[in-house]
Amino acid sequence: MKERSAKNILATRKWTKVVLWTIGSALLVMAVIGIYFSREPDIFWVNHSADAESAVVGISTTDTLIRVAETLLDKQGGYLTNDKMPPSVFLDNIPSWEFGALTQVRDLGRVMRDDYTRSQSQSKEDEDIAQGAPRFFFDNNSWIFPATESEYRDGIESFIDYRQRLLDGDRDTQFYARADNLREWLSQVEKRLGSLTRRLGNSVAASRINDDLAGDPSAEAAGSQPDTVNVRTGWFEVDNIFFEARGSAWALLHFFRAAEFDFAGVLADKNAETSVRQIIRELEASLEGLSSPMILNGGGYGLFANHSLVMANYLARANSAVINLRELLDQG
Repeated sequence: MKERSAKNILATRKWTKVVLWTIGSALLVMAVIGIYFSREPDIFWVNHSADAESAVVGISTTDTLIRVAETLLDKQGGYLTNDKMPPSVFLDNIPSWEFGALTQVRDLGRVMRDDYTRSQSQSKEDEDIAQGAPRFFFDNNSWIFPATESEYRDGIESFIDYRQRLLDGDRDTQFYARADNLREWLSQVEKRLGSLTRRLGNSVAASRINDDLAGDPSAEAAGSQPDTVNVRTGWFEVDNIFFEARGSAWALLHFFRAAEFDFAGVLADKNAETSVRQIIRELEASLEGLSSPMILNGGGYGLFANHSLVMANYLARANSAVINLRELLDQG
């Protein structure tokens, strides 16, 4: 009896060790895969050279939008926002990054549909762009029936068809690089950067003075307006907002490089090339590599860094340059 009990105990201990080693190995593998999946995509060069393709106005912007959208789907780990299996389901930084980049794709796609490809408000919209742009507004977290990736790939295919028609010189396919069209896109960029800057700054702000109705004595709101508003960012949301801002900055960097080519004549006429270069420089600085394994949320003058405030600084300066650029384009 004693020998049998001893054997049972040894067998139990053996299987316990096997189970623990198996679980530990699985967790280690998932951790390594999670780290690999959490790497942000590299910055790529915008297509623009001396050949015939790049000489067509609109190619740089269209091609860049396509490549940014493809990167969302084809980067290491693929598209993670709608993944329901480990380790992707436990990751939130890259899904936040994806949402930031996707927001910029949506904004540019909408502007291409409403402005870049139309000569005036009463003109007909481009069929491929009209079909492709709404695809990017599909639910970014749908994993089946249909999957988000399939909808976004359909949108990419529509933009590829439009790009090919531009290259073929189709008379019905146009891209109007005008100052007023560029201003429409910049107005969207200004709002996005302003919102991100405020949200990043809320990592240290406990409340703010309510200035929602400031500047207009006759302004009214649907509900009562308190004197102060609680804006403190939750501890678990700090890194999500940070990486959403990084994704937006990554996409915007490429889109501004493309605009620098397609709107070269407009920018030269307004002597605004330096403004675009300044925007690009600030966005590049905001995407420098992280030395810390986690996003720190120290106080403004605290012992530890506050990565959100650093990011907010770069985006605020980029937004200031965007505002200056819009003012230059408004001038006759």
